Amino acid sequence: MALINCPECGKEISDQVAACPNCGNPIRKTNLKFCQHCGEQIDKECVVCPKCGKQVGELKTSTDKNIIINNNNNNSASASAVAGGMMMPMISPKSRLMALLLCIFLGFLGIHRFYAGKAGTGIIMILLMCTGIGEIWWLVDLIMILCGSFRDGVGLKICNW
Repeated sequence: MALINCPECGKEISDQVAACPNCGNPIRKTNLKFCQHCGEQIDKECVVCPKCGKQVGELKTSTDKNIIINNNNNNSASASAVAGGMMMPMISPKSRLMALLLCIFLGFLGIHRFYAGKAGTGIIMILLMCTGIGEIWWLVDLIMILCGSFRDGVGLKICNW
């Protein structure tokens, strides 16, 4: 990273910036465009806006015509994904009741985390039990399981009782 002088105000700035942070003068041409839906600045090559999720450009030609763009920003437990032509739920096959019981009775050992597929954090939880942090962590996990927001090792919500 090198320093250059802004042609407008003369202050020393990084050569990596698109505009001078002091006066706002554009320093170099950028490879940006604006989303026509939300107005956010995005990369010129973007096909889908990373902020609003709406399509802003045409897909490049591809041999695979089965490309699906999901513009639904709904993160509910009933969301589903298309894989191999079949609708698959985005919730964990693990039992919420089992996770809850393990958390209540063996939560101080982090056994519910091992059940959920989070062995690494289960081991850390065991080590932190003697510090008091583990007990707080256990309580947070208990509340998350009760609310249905606890996730398994691959990031899927454990919702089914």
